[in-house]
Amino acid sequence: MNTHKLYPGNWLRNEESDNRSGSTPVTSSGGEVSPLLGIHQELDRWMDRMMGQFGMPSSVAGETPSLLRPSVDIAERDKEYVISVEVPGVDEKDIKLNLENDQLIIEGEKREEEKEKSEEGRYKRVERLYGNFRRVLNLPADAQTEDIQASFNNGVLTVTVPRDAEAAPKRQEIPIKR
Repeated sequence: MNTHKLYPGNWLRNEESDNRSGSTPVTSSGGEVSPLLGIHQELDRWMDRMMGQFGMPSSVAGETPSLLRPSVDIAERDKEYVISVEVPGVDEKDIKLNLENDQLIIEGEKREEEKEKSEEGRYKRVERLYGNFRRVLNLPADAQTEDIQASFNNGVLTVTVPRDAEAAPKRQEIPIKR
């Protein structure tokens, strides 16, 4: 049995090295990219690399919620895992859910709204982010990948992964002889 798959922190272990998500940078009123955002992103990448050397995942390593990266909640129940992914402002048709080698891959795109400049005028400040996102979750050994189900409601993607009771880790106390 592959015991490293039983550790709860392993759900996101491959995600730090797989940084394919991107976002549209914040722009200022003149349309140029904000120099502070670039510095902020570079500091985040540096901290992720540094903390990764100590075995800490990037979500603990000072990652900022302002970058386009959906929040994920993972609940463990007796018969299933329930994964909730917050994707406000994303259409269901712009989300893809794939399974590759015991990894659940959630990809999507938050598209910028098409507006006429004459309607809105020039933006003085833009804080909403647009672009692609990607989350990679390593499924545990007891996940039944054939029966995964997903639903989407009010900007939340819910993925239900059934558990195989036979593959669940068994615990047995071993007496110590004196």
